Amino acid sequence: MSRHLASLLVGAIALAFSGDARAFTHIVKPGETLAQIAERMYASPKLEVVLVGANALDVQGGAVIVPGMRLEVPAPGHRTIVSGETWAALALLWLGSGDPARAELLALSNRGVPWVPPTEGQEIEIPAVITYIAGESETVNSIAARFWADPNRGWELNPYNRREGVLVRRGEVVLVPMPNLKLTDAGKVAGIALEQQRRADADLPQLLADVRYGRYGEALARGNRILGGGSLTRSQLATVHRSLLEAYVAIDARAAASAACTAWRANDPAAVVDPVRVSPKIIAACDAN
Repeated sequence: MSRHLASLLVGAIALAFSGDARAFTHIVKPGETLAQIAERMYASPKLEVVLVGANALDVQGGAVIVPGMRLEVPAPGHRTIVSGETWAALALLWLGSGDPARAELLALSNRGVPWVPPTEGQEIEIPAVITYIAGESETVNSIAARFWADPNRGWELNPYNRREGVLVRRGEVVLVPMPNLKLTDAGKVAGIALEQQRRADADLPQLLADVRYGRYGEALARGNRILGGGSLTRSQLATVHRSLLEAYVAIDARAAASAACTAWRANDPAAVVDPVRVSPKIIAACDAN
């Protein structure tokens, strides 16, 4: 990858951070195509263009994907309004700017108007936003045709991006809001699962610290709360159950410790109870299986 392209991608990622509602990651499986992923996530294979644009695949020389590749899947977000919030403040928080164009987009996407604040307790949808890196000879009209299937709406991209003119220079980053982009039920499940895994990743270091410093009550509460989140990876499950094993042994909950050891081994085939490194009580709990 050239230095110029790398700098473009870094800049795009920075912009995407402020403009991204609830994007999540999909790991490409053997035999999958972009059209298949788009159909599963959005109910339309034609929306593979969203995946191509969001992941800058065309900028990198083509839209080829390979097994194991991480793809960003743009998705709308949701928020419950609290007292005093305005469309401009919400646009600043979720769309990166509180200027009139973005506040208006957010209001209209939720059947509102920018000069009337949303109602406290109202559930609003935050549109997904594609961070698109323009190629050669592109215009706002061609970008609108690409993502919205309507070249006549190209003018809408200018106020949203605080730019002027029809022509778009090569390498220019254009944010494309997608208020009509909806996830299928399968897509929603995938997004929820990833969010639960992200939360678990954030909690695991504290769980390990609780065990390390003998805070076994906190470790048991935290570990079981993480398990209750569901949709964890096998690696995450192994870490949680290994921590629970040690905590249960510490409070002499033998049956629970034995069950934790069984779950640990089930999720980590390489799990080893090393008599040099673990206590005899842990060995006994695992031997009781």
